[in-house]
Amino acid sequence: MLLRSFFFLNFYFIILLGVLAFVLSFYFTFISKDKWGIIVSIFIVAFSFGVFRFHIFDVSAPNFFESKVGQKISLSGKIVDEPSIGESNQKLIVEILAPQGFALIEPKARPFSATNILLSTSLDENFKYGDEINFFGKLEKPENFTTDQGKEFDYVNYLRKDGILYVMGFPKIEITSRGNGNFIKNALFSAKEKFLDKMNFAIKGPEALLMGGLILGEKSSFDQALRQSFVNTGTIHIVALSGYNVTIVAEWIMKLFAFLPKNLGIGIGIFSILLFILMTGASSTAIRAGIMAILALVARATGRNYDVARALILAGVFMILLNPFVLVYDVSFQLSFIATVAVIFFSPRIEKYFLWVTDRFKIRDIVTVTCAAYIFVFPFILYKMGNFSLVALPANVLILPFIPFTMLLGFLTGFVGLVSSMFAVPFGYISYLFLHYELGVISFFSNLPFAAFSFPNFPLLLTLIIYAYFIYKLFGRSIESFFVENKEI
Repeated sequence: MLLRSFFFLNFYFIILLGVLAFVLSFYFTFISKDKWGIIVSIFIVAFSFGVFRFHIFDVSAPNFFESKVGQKISLSGKIVDEPSIGESNQKLIVEILAPQGFALIEPKARPFSATNILLSTSLDENFKYGDEINFFGKLEKPENFTTDQGKEFDYVNYLRKDGILYVMGFPKIEITSRGNGNFIKNALFSAKEKFLDKMNFAIKGPEALLMGGLILGEKSSFDQALRQSFVNTGTIHIVALSGYNVTIVAEWIMKLFAFLPKNLGIGIGIFSILLFILMTGASSTAIRAGIMAILALVARATGRNYDVARALILAGVFMILLNPFVLVYDVSFQLSFIATVAVIFFSPRIEKYFLWVTDRFKIRDIVTVTCAAYIFVFPFILYKMGNFSLVALPANVLILPFIPFTMLLGFLTGFVGLVSSMFAVPFGYISYLFLHYELGVISFFSNLPFAAFSFPNFPLLLTLIIYAYFIYKLFGRSIESFFVENKEI
């Protein structure tokens, strides 16, 4: 899938290669019994299957749309995800319904349900998941753009991973009916909306935005200045619904049930993760964070990194098979995977260097994990984003110890608010104090002249060399042992 992400491979060639691999595997298994031949055959089979899966997922839109690019067109469709509310507009992912007479135009075309269009519109209308709409505007293809750090962002494939092939800016929209989405998703989004409304009633200002980001990953309403402050201080992960946030939720639940047997407490923690993912709408980001958080809990419970490594690989393979585009075009997936490897394998290696840090409030653990994760993702951030923060460590050390309690207060504010807005106010005020402190720390470090630097042309080759070195230092002995044990094969 990695190779297919960059190069087109003929479909029939892949079928032929897969058949050849099966023949070779049969020959090496039952006739020659060459173990290296079997390994190579299995590799070719896996390679063929990966390219085949990518080919099935990567389907082009009907020619009808291609012929209408650059023209104004009237279409109908259904909003298939929560509207993304920005500072000055909102974005809607619309699944297209076939226009009248389409079957006559393209009788053999695939269903329109696989074609999504991203609409940008004003904040005036209150659109919701499941709305069926008619819209009229200029159909365009998305285009890549250059970021503030001078890096080209592959916006085309970033949207393509979600089935979005076209965009339309500020069309005329008419809602024809509501509530046409999945019943469960409708209920989840409705509960989430009510929860946020009650929480925002008790917590005002940008502090409410930060709380929404902490507990539900809601950061779309951040203005550009605030978002850049998070990036410059290396704290954007706390509002990205990362595995860290999800794990905090699970740990609070586990503490509430600490009187139960250990395995039962771990089980309740995992179950709470699943409930939390459902509450956030079960987006791909939440699912990925949930998988990573569950793996972290299993690692902590069992202390068996080798088993967790297998689970981590299986989780990554499952997500890539589900959506092959995430391997190359989903930066958040890549960062989550790299950071999780760092937390599981690298942080235990460097913990001895932080014995001088106090263990109160788990500050030593926070410093160790933050350093491990940042060291590991640092080369990737330089290559992919061209930006790195010099103040990430002190900013995270001053903020992260307070995040679990802040999130707990946020949940209490929202849940109590569902019962009585008046009783939620005291929780909201205490939450505000913590949030105000955290925003103050971020503002202070982001305003330092040396907070962050840009490297727009960090080379890919150097990035690969650095990660090859990391892999060797972490797993070199295991790799050498494997070849020693199999040297006679």
